[in-house]
Amino acid sequence: MARTALTRAEVLEAAASLVKRHGPAALTMRRLAAELGTAVTSIYWHVGNRESLLDALVERTVQDMGAIRPAGRTPVERILSVARILRRELRERPHLIAMVHERGLTERMFLPAQQALVHEVHAAGLRGARAADAVRAVQFQIVGFLLVERNRERSPAQSPAESDLWAPPAGSAGGTPAAPDDPELARALARPADPERLFLLSVRALVQALLADGAASRPASR
Repeated sequence: MARTALTRAEVLEAAASLVKRHGPAALTMRRLAAELGTAVTSIYWHVGNRESLLDALVERTVQDMGAIRPAGRTPVERILSVARILRRELRERPHLIAMVHERGLTERMFLPAQQALVHEVHAAGLRGARAADAVRAVQFQIVGFLLVERNRERSPAQSPAESDLWAPPAGSAGGTPAAPDDPELARALARPADPERLFLLSVRALVQALLADGAASRPASR
């Protein structure tokens, strides 16, 4: 029996869930109606046709990405928190982000994160072009890291794997031919990478360098 009470918010939530799980191609009006236990005509009543539904879904995603609230006591820690939030949000909804991009709303989607970063680099004393460069450098680092991360996750199994290339030969107490004088490095590279730790390490190093350069360029107070 088809349900009679339905809201636009429920339709969009179910549509977003479908896209998250199966990609945009899985979002048909018939399948969405089945997910909601209602008639297709009810879906049309609330959101219009499929293109209107996609537009509404993209707008909802842009709005959801708008909630960026930095945390931490220092500018570096607060910028790191923005980077971490943005990476998490992008990772959680790759298909929806792709839809936003296809409809030309990527820059609008990133605006709240940029505004949060602007506030923090201003608090750290950067102004003008240096502040703009810092904001964009952090944003590019986040997106670039995420692209590399996804590429590694989606790539076919490698043979030999990184762990095979760096693991010391059986019965050997030393390093590998690639690092004969640094066995600790070889052991570390033979272990699986920790993306979260590497992400924070790289963003922290970038932010510290950017803020230090900004501080060095400011004229000394008299």
